Amino acid sequence: MTTIAKLLDKGPAKVINLGLDLFAEALEADGVPVVRVDWKPPAGGDARLAACLAALEEPDLEARIDAANQEALGRLIDASPSLVSIARAGDVIPEMGEGLFLHAGPPIEWERMCGPMRGAVIGGLLFEGRAKNPEEAGSIAASDGIAFSPCHHHSTVGPMAGIVTPSMPVFVVEDRTSGRRAFCTMNEGLGKVLRYGAFSEEVIDRLRWMKEVLAPVLRETLEAHGPLDLRALIAQALLMGDEGHNRNRAATSLLIRELAPSLAALKGRGSEAAEVLRFMDGNDHFFLNLSMPACKCAADGAAGIEHSTVITAMARNGTDFGIRVSGLGDEWFTTKASRVEGLYFPGFGPEDANPDIGDSTITETAGIGGFAMASAPAIVQFVGGSAGDALRFTRAMYGITAGEHQHYRIPALDFRGSPTGIDVRRIVETGVLPAVNTGIAHREPGVGQVGAGLVEPPMACFAAALERFAEKYGGGNKGAKGQRGKGTK
Repeated sequence: MTTIAKLLDKGPAKVINLGLDLFAEALEADGVPVVRVDWKPPAGGDARLAACLAALEEPDLEARIDAANQEALGRLIDASPSLVSIARAGDVIPEMGEGLFLHAGPPIEWERMCGPMRGAVIGGLLFEGRAKNPEEAGSIAASDGIAFSPCHHHSTVGPMAGIVTPSMPVFVVEDRTSGRRAFCTMNEGLGKVLRYGAFSEEVIDRLRWMKEVLAPVLRETLEAHGPLDLRALIAQALLMGDEGHNRNRAATSLLIRELAPSLAALKGRGSEAAEVLRFMDGNDHFFLNLSMPACKCAADGAAGIEHSTVITAMARNGTDFGIRVSGLGDEWFTTKASRVEGLYFPGFGPEDANPDIGDSTITETAGIGGFAMASAPAIVQFVGGSAGDALRFTRAMYGITAGEHQHYRIPALDFRGSPTGIDVRRIVETGVLPAVNTGIAHREPGVGQVGAGLVEPPMACFAAALERFAEKYGGGNKGAKGQRGKGTK
């Protein structure tokens, strides 16, 4: 008599099956009702990573980690970023000399830069007047004629290629809680734009107009209006169908509504004020370059907390994906950037796409973007999937975060706070990766945007960070996949 038959002889069986379906299938074949529980071994069964997790579960250490993570979560939530000024990048960004170009993602050299980032560097040199043509610009970049540094090393974030040059106007965002500042360029719109690697004459002309007209007009408007509460605008936009990364229509509309009276009252700016309003109205992504530094202010506030496993940066340079963890300071954990799965503009397909790129994942790091997709079911029209997927993505993120944001609420989830404070332990333990939606750049320089979609960050960098954390705090073992490198400031 089989073991199953012996069990059945004792009366009706009530079985809960954990993990492997083989056992459930055998019982069901004998007519036994089975409740299946989707269970997986910690870290996907990887013994090395499971040992690191176990090392961090020692009661006193785990209590320290949990307390540190709650402190990090509190700083993320308490940050109150406001737009306070618009200024020339070289005048306000820390340690930015005239020969320095900032870029998105972890550190990278010209030789390893992807096509769209090279294109954006070329465009930056043309914009700065340091090159007469793209060929000369490429030669300058390749011959160490300029220095490169990650935006994140200078309290800055940049969408897509993220190139920031000294003469570009930038938003200056200040956290009223701590006085901490963050910076970001102004959004050019979609299509053929510098951040996607385009550098044609129309791209450079637009950048010059933004420098000569858009920035001065908005600076005067802001001076007349006073600081603009970005946290309040983001919170309201989430209630109106935005998620703060790839859907910013509501936030951009709220921004225009907030600034329009002061803009209209400017003296001697009549035609230029109209130009500015038309540009903002035609650019639904304009607010992205405000949500990003707002989130950077919050995430930097959560950095450097001993024993905290909360992630304070996720960033991509089109070649590498990298993360930083609060309790590990400025150290980057990097691996190869992922491919984006999404929708393409007519005439383009996956073969044209560059791997994942940009600093805009700072939005997910601070609890919005892909983590708040449930607020923006219409986002699926832009990045693919279904409205149900948007809800599913957000619900899954609660399982890898330290808590919920008190200010960023999601109507579709009964106004539950957005999942905030990504815990690298929970990512590795559960195998659930952060939900990210993003644009897609063409792999060649000079082309621009070709689509948008969803991307899964690579697990290797989270695994490497966990192992390093276990080394530092719990005596874990060395040797994770991915690369570790010190971030320099």
